[in-house]
Amino acid sequence: MRQTRAVVDLWNRWLAAARAAGARPDPDTTGAGEQVIARWREPHRHYHTLAHLTAVLDVVDQHADLAARADVVRLAAWFHDAVYDPRAAGNANERDSAALAESVLTGLGVPAPTVAEVRRLVLLTAGHTVTPGDRDGALLCDADLAVLAAPPARYDRYAAAIRQEYAHVPEPAFRAGRAAVLTGLLALPALFRSPPLASRWEEPARDNVRRELAALTGEPENAG
Repeated sequence: MRQTRAVVDLWNRWLAAARAAGARPDPDTTGAGEQVIARWREPHRHYHTLAHLTAVLDVVDQHADLAARADVVRLAAWFHDAVYDPRAAGNANERDSAALAESVLTGLGVPAPTVAEVRRLVLLTAGHTVTPGDRDGALLCDADLAVLAAPPARYDRYAAAIRQEYAHVPEPAFRAGRAAVLTGLLALPALFRSPPLASRWEEPARDNVRRELAALTGEPENAG
């Protein structure tokens, strides 16, 4: 694997997160990190790439004080889209990513309760529904959805990258499916659950989502 500076930085972040969660400090941990990074570099990815992983990790690091166990949230971030097949149905990617996390982390000697918590957090990213008081789930989901609150030009690049990942889907079907996803997001009581993040990101995110939805459906934006 070509070791760019960004990849080396991520590799070091992986080692730190895995060891903080109880992984053995041996060559297996290094090898597992390389395998996970390789998944994020798969050629069919256009948005769910190392750049997305880095962005999620950056949010977690910047707001680690919001988490109960930031090390566990970091590991969940590493695995939350480690399996990503745009042709998969339903929440298969999240379920397979959670299973991968369980297998890899168990093999590295991470304690079973921590492995179970990483698995739980990864599965939350399927619907981004978090129960009150779940600080770790809130931070992971907020970090995963942070792009929704990006400036409009960056949001548009994100939306275009998603379309590239679904290039195999005909335009009418993509518009319908993507509109359903966006409508589901708008139906959530809140896109962001961590109060410091929600206060800054909720309205810009909803504005972006409504704008994309209007472009997909041809209907005017509304305040819903």
